[in-house]
Amino acid sequence: MLHRLPTFKGGVHLPGHKHLTRDKPVRRARAPRIAVLLMLQHSGAECRPLVGPGDLVWLGQKVGDSDQLISAPIHSPVSGRVVAVEPRLHPAMGREVTAVIVESDGKDQVHESVRPAPDPGSALPEQIIRAVREAGIVGLGGAGFPTHVKLGSSADRPRDLFILNGTECEPFLTGDLRLMIEEPFRILRGAVLLMKAAGIERGVVAIDRNKPEAIKTMRREVARFPDIEVVVVAARYPHGGEKQLIEAITGRQAPPPPGLPSDVGVLVNNVQTAFATSKAVEDGMPLVERVLTVSGRVRDPANLLVRIGTPFEDVIEECGGFEEQVAKVLMGGPMTGLSQPTLCAPVVKGTSGLIALAEEDTLFGESSKCVRCGRCVDVCPVRILPVWIAAYADRGDFGQARKLHAITCIECGSCSYICPARLPLLDSIKLAKIEIAKHPAGR
Repeated sequence: MLHRLPTFKGGVHLPGHKHLTRDKPVRRARAPRIAVLLMLQHSGAECRPLVGPGDLVWLGQKVGDSDQLISAPIHSPVSGRVVAVEPRLHPAMGREVTAVIVESDGKDQVHESVRPAPDPGSALPEQIIRAVREAGIVGLGGAGFPTHVKLGSSADRPRDLFILNGTECEPFLTGDLRLMIEEPFRILRGAVLLMKAAGIERGVVAIDRNKPEAIKTMRREVARFPDIEVVVVAARYPHGGEKQLIEAITGRQAPPPPGLPSDVGVLVNNVQTAFATSKAVEDGMPLVERVLTVSGRVRDPANLLVRIGTPFEDVIEECGGFEEQVAKVLMGGPMTGLSQPTLCAPVVKGTSGLIALAEEDTLFGESSKCVRCGRCVDVCPVRILPVWIAAYADRGDFGQARKLHAITCIECGSCSYICPARLPLLDSIKLAKIEIAKHPAGR
């Protein structure tokens, strides 16, 4: 009998395109000459600038913060001088937000607040949570939710399992893969800190089966951590979604929005979030850089350690520029990534990759009438009816779209990908979600 790897109901198998960078070790990108630090790089409240034009700043210094619970401070990735505080385009939101613009002095002088912890192993849960908050750590798998808020436990929702998400199921992206291969011990140290902060005693590292080198490396290293094990899951998209990963590993089904993983006793964090937690608690270094993948139609595809605030054009230049005329540059992977109107936008905490695509890579084909095949329903990981929600959205009946649970959609794009009629189902569902959000009482 064949052993079936854990997975969830629905999803699709995608061409990986990971060969371009999967064997490329992470290399450090040049520090930006001008760092553009957006004051909103997380779910929740926008930060207020703590510095103004003319102020000197140091590497690791806090330059933005908020007194709201769901928010995360912003830190300077360089030392230098603030040259402006002004609106700049946000690469994920499609609008301008306040930004602190820092001109680097090239010295990378570290702020006095950045100092190693005397004994990280003895840190109390509340000390870890405070350090995570002060370091500005958010979910680095893409969601950007402040990690200190996720760590906070509730007596009526005890958690018994921690899942470290190393699935990285989007095509092209290999930053998490390389980090697991190159920094497994540090990732696991971060995982232990997160588990301690959340009061969870058992943890698993979830890795897709198509990452054998990462599986081998993490299994070798996890032997030093008796409360953590590696679980290999099927190579299926979107395994990276929290609720889909929970279903694959535990069989538990987290409730739809506003339901959370904690409702079924689970906490999920990305491997880069664990890595950043280790640096914050053990070294005192806030989140000022992250690993991202630059791939597609660039001369030298790479996995780079990039400072937050680096303009996209600098990152592309780091990889030799475009190898040919490109039609589109995505921030993130091709399934959930966002097309960028300009390369002047900066790297934010949630930037997992930059993917350059030529015209032939973006051809979707002409749409035709729905053939009622039901494939979109079969692959939907949240068990809604994409074709019906899209149909109601297209005719402007957002009330019916609401009744069909459009708000539950996680915008993975599996329905559009599988549709033989090439219907832009996800675009229509996104429209429905926007309209429903505008009228929360219904209409």
